[in-house]
Amino acid sequence: MLDRRLSHALVEALQRSPAVGLIGPRQVGKTTLAHAMAEGRVPPPVFLDLERPADRARLADPEAALVALADRLVVLDEIQRAPELFTVLRVLIDERRRSGRRHGHFLVLGSASVDLLQQSSETLAGRIEYLELGGFDLLEVGSTSTDRLWLRGGFPESFLALGDAASLIWRQQFVTTYLEREISTFAPRLPRESLRRFWTMLAHEQGAEFNAARLAAGLGVSAQTVSRYLDLLVDLMLVRRLPAWFENVGKRLRKSPRTYLRDSGIVHALLGIDTLDALLGHPVCGGSWEGFVLDNVIAAADPAWQPYWYRTSAGAEIDLLLIGRERIAIEVKRSTAPAVSKGFHNACDDVGAHRRWVIYPGRDSYPGPHGVQVLTLTDAMTQLAGAASDQPA
Repeated sequence: MLDRRLSHALVEALQRSPAVGLIGPRQVGKTTLAHAMAEGRVPPPVFLDLERPADRARLADPEAALVALADRLVVLDEIQRAPELFTVLRVLIDERRRSGRRHGHFLVLGSASVDLLQQSSETLAGRIEYLELGGFDLLEVGSTSTDRLWLRGGFPESFLALGDAASLIWRQQFVTTYLEREISTFAPRLPRESLRRFWTMLAHEQGAEFNAARLAAGLGVSAQTVSRYLDLLVDLMLVRRLPAWFENVGKRLRKSPRTYLRDSGIVHALLGIDTLDALLGHPVCGGSWEGFVLDNVIAAADPAWQPYWYRTSAGAEIDLLLIGRERIAIEVKRSTAPAVSKGFHNACDDVGAHRRWVIYPGRDSYPGPHGVQVLTLTDAMTQLAGAASDQPA
């Protein structure tokens, strides 16, 4: 297992918050990271897996069981299986705060977004700090593994598989398992085969504007149903819904979100792409690379940065607009000799971009014309990660 960049942030969060939520898709390494964090901790944490019958039985009287562990950090894995525990955690945290204990009580691991967890749980607002763990990113695996990470995606078992064929099999089984187990937990009435087809359609259209009516026609369902499918995949952290940025800039703007499967390896598994050569010759190559770059860039940036895309009806476009302490406009190119269009510069002027980046698959970063920085993905991520680490906690 590779070292995860989130390790230090997780330790710091436990030192300042009574509860920490580590969320991310299944099989992304949350439990492994929690065990790594626990090594050498005194007293050792208690791990309770809410998918194990024995551990669920241990929590038959959750308040009594957790009170008995008051001197230990308790790690509750797969918390979405027992959202009723949030009420108990809130009561115990408040009691311990009154007695002077203010941090490091609970670490909860969940395979769903914060919004989805809170829909069915007692809120822990002001008592819990959430961190999101994705798959391996390029800063964790190294730039020499760019193509491997792009093809296989960042799920540890997929990336670390002995070969591309074994990796593809793992990802195909992952998709089936998600449809049969995880998705049915939150949406038991949704037909699995229709959801698989919808997931595959999104893979074919990686990076496209979301058009519910068109997708619904292809599936033979209503646009409202398609929107429910998308909401679920977004909540399960499998799809990114990138909103369009719009303000009163005096121009007609596109306002539909773009959708990206968050793991490039899952895109390729759904489309049956098994090798890098097959990927390079596939129509989805450009969209897949764009989604891969966006996911890595957003993972490296401070969570306070808000990601958007931007396009006018006249064609001025920004693939990724990061808005935080400043505005960074990013164009993603697959070419090793990227050329920047006038539309990109016009869009940068529209949004008041402070920095203009082009990210490409070359080996070296260099200054381009008109204030553009042409960057490798690694260099772009390093700049963003460095800026995030400079911010106070």
